[in-house]
Amino acid sequence: MSGLTSAKSDAILARLLELHPKIIDLSLDRMQRLLDILGNPERNLPPVIHIAGTNGKGSTGAFIRAGLEADGKTVHAYTSPHLARFHERIRLAGDLIEEDALADLLEECETANGGEPITFFEITTVAAFLAFSRTHADYCILEVGLGGRLDATNVIDKPALTVITPVSLDHQSYLGDTLPAIAREKAGIIKMGVPVVVGAQDEEALEAIARRAAALGAPVYSHGADWSIRREANGFSVQYPDGLVDLPQPALPGEHQFENAGAAIMALSLLGHDAVRIATKAVTQVEWPARMQRLRSGPLIDTAPEGSELWLDGGHNPAAGQVLAVLIADMEEQAPKPFYMVCGMLNTKDPAGYLEPFHGLVRRVYCVSIPGEDATIDAEDLMDAALDIDLDAIAVEDVSAALRLIAGEESSDLEPPRILICGSLYLAGRVLRENS
Repeated sequence: MSGLTSAKSDAILARLLELHPKIIDLSLDRMQRLLDILGNPERNLPPVIHIAGTNGKGSTGAFIRAGLEADGKTVHAYTSPHLARFHERIRLAGDLIEEDALADLLEECETANGGEPITFFEITTVAAFLAFSRTHADYCILEVGLGGRLDATNVIDKPALTVITPVSLDHQSYLGDTLPAIAREKAGIIKMGVPVVVGAQDEEALEAIARRAAALGAPVYSHGADWSIRREANGFSVQYPDGLVDLPQPALPGEHQFENAGAAIMALSLLGHDAVRIATKAVTQVEWPARMQRLRSGPLIDTAPEGSELWLDGGHNPAAGQVLAVLIADMEEQAPKPFYMVCGMLNTKDPAGYLEPFHGLVRRVYCVSIPGEDATIDAEDLMDAALDIDLDAIAVEDVSAALRLIAGEESSDLEPPRILICGSLYLAGRVLRENS
């Protein structure tokens, strides 16, 4: 979709940003007020799968959606943030929302809100609920935006299933500065009697989640106790209460995706689907951009050294850095190449914690500011954070400049490099727009 064809929704979204409360507080009051005005569309959704966690929410939801669609079901999905355009956040019965429908919904919500303070995420979540309530589908996957307990999506009284992916330190200023505190916030999506699938967790986080589930009588299906994965020579297997399924490698690369796929298969089984029959399609037909996505064409490929591997990932916290470093180490073992990073991050993140795991792997980190993002870490400051942990780093103007510099450095190398553009979904979105 070109910028011209989305101009109307872009203008409305810009206006909605101006409604943001002067004091940021996590609350459901603004959501409930607007939903009440609009007739409570959240009460007229198909069965909801509600997903919270620090890492893996989007990938796990994508595996679940792929499995449901393989079983002939239609699925709504709500995710955030978007990468190239806002429409990616709202998927209606399998398809991204059309521009005219999105603009009409946003205008309806804007009018109903009457200029009252409300966050951008809240009012666009209401728009998504309106869209979902007016279009038939068999299921609705909702991804939490921030936390869980007071997240705008947490107005669903009785979801069909909740899922909590691995929890780690992130958004401490809003969710708490300890792992148990953050886990308690994520566990806020658990509802009375509703089964919850729990991904691999630190012991303290699991204990916090289990306490919340026990208080609400919610059956828990946790990694390691109720379901597990086992790596095989050419794939992996998932053991879950209904049986064992042998599977090929997931279409999404990375060791963490085996566990995300396992959680999805556990979820599909709890939803009453024959996981053995649909699991292969769930793991092989899944699509999720900017999660170790390989870029194979476009202007950036033309700028990079000839024969380069160019990868894009939106992970942005220390846990994501650890997962990516393991994946890069595995790739290095299988096919050694000079490895470089092009990194941009927001100032709400921990750059040293994210970059630390790449010690011994990366030759140099090229640090960039994220264009158009007020909360970006300045390239020079990001460089200083990398230098402080003894990584070779340099600040550059943008991603293209980094690729040109790498091309110059690699001109004498026999082996084309492996390059990872990383650190933020906002940077990833910018890259996808510019490389299209």
